[in-house]
Parts: sequence; structure tokens; C-alpha cells
Amino acid sequence: MKIYIFSILSLLSIGILHAQDIYQEQVPSIVLNNFTADFEGAKDIEWERNNAHYVVEFEMGWGNDHEIWYTAGGDVVLHEEDYSVMDLPDTVRERLNDDFKGYSIDDLVKITKKDQVVYEMELNSFFKKDWEVVIDQGGSVMEKRLD
Repeated sequence: MKIYIFSILSLLSIGILHAQDIYQEQVPSIVLNNFTADFEGAKDIEWERNNAHYVVEFEMGWGNDHEIWYTAGGDVVLHEEDYSVMDLPDTVRERLNDDFKGYSIDDLVKITKKDQVVYEMELNSFFKKDWEVVIDQGGSVMEKRLD
């Protein structure tokens, strides 16, 4: 599963180097139609072209940022969204209570790639070292690194 996280991070970092802002009119209609059907009411929409992918960043409501990577055929490759601690699955909460008691959660993001879902977050404490952690929906710690 570490390969999964590494591939996501690699895809995103490569994308930053090769991304190019584009106008909505330059987005294939299938991509645009799929996006607007799934995210009616999206605000602050920005499109980029990243090699073979179309990347859209937008907000759904106040402070709920999303980034979605589409193929030219309109399929979602990756969906990253701000996430609420209150919405975490019980398995993830249990892992946090067992392994990171006394830490506060910051910058929580839900990452969906095909059928796999992980939660990436910063864990902060006044008395302990801060961590960046990735936990899958089953509650397994996929990655843990000092912040």
C-alpha cells in the first residue's frame, strides 16, 4: 500500500511540474459534463491540463476544497477533498485513539483513487512530535512520517 501512496504523491508532484492552466472551453465536453453532473453548485472552478489529465480545483461550500483528475474520456483518476474529523469512519477513529491519543488532527484530506480510499492528515501535539499520517478506510496506518 505504500506504493499506492507513493504513486499518488508522484502523480501530484509530476503534475505540478507539467500542469498548465486552461480555460473551461478547452476541457473536453465529456469531462465537463461529468464534472457538472457530479458537482452541481461548485464554485471557484479552475482547470489545468496535466499531460493526459484534466485537473479541476473547486469548492463545494465554504472551505470544502476539492481536486479531481480526469482522463480525456471523462473517467475520474483521483479525487482529493477536504474532510471533516466528524465524518471519519469508526475504524480510522479507533486507530487514531489507539495509536495517537492526545493528538489533534489538522489538514485532513480524503483521497480516493478508483475503489481505494485513504485519509491523510497532520497530527499535532504540544508535548510530542508532530506526524503526517495516512490511514486507509480499514484503519491500517499506510504511512507515518515526522512532520
